[in-house]
Amino acid sequence: MIKGFKMKLFPGQEEEYEKRHNQLWQEMKDSIHAHGGRNYSIFLDKETLTLFGTIEIDDEAEWAKQADDPINRKWWDFMADIMETNPDNSPVATDLHPVFHLD
Repeated sequence: MIKGFKMKLFPGQEEEYEKRHNQLWQEMKDSIHAHGGRNYSIFLDKETLTLFGTIEIDDEAEWAKQADDPINRKWWDFMADIMETNPDNSPVATDLHPVFHLD
């Protein structure tokens, strides 16, 4: 299953967001994979500072458990100063409805 979602950066944080993801912790990579995530991509619309992400997951319930992984929570805290977040520091993310896919 492919999930699509959008998030939002704070102004002026484009380079920092990319830098942090280019240095993604191995523990975070392992957490994503352990919860069935793969082929994860994030794109930036520089005009609106909207981030668009896609990820393939094996199982929705297993992927949802990743939110409670301590390393994921640490990542959220690390990223909270550069993007819109909820009170628990999770990114404000909106799931997008799939309308087309071609293999």
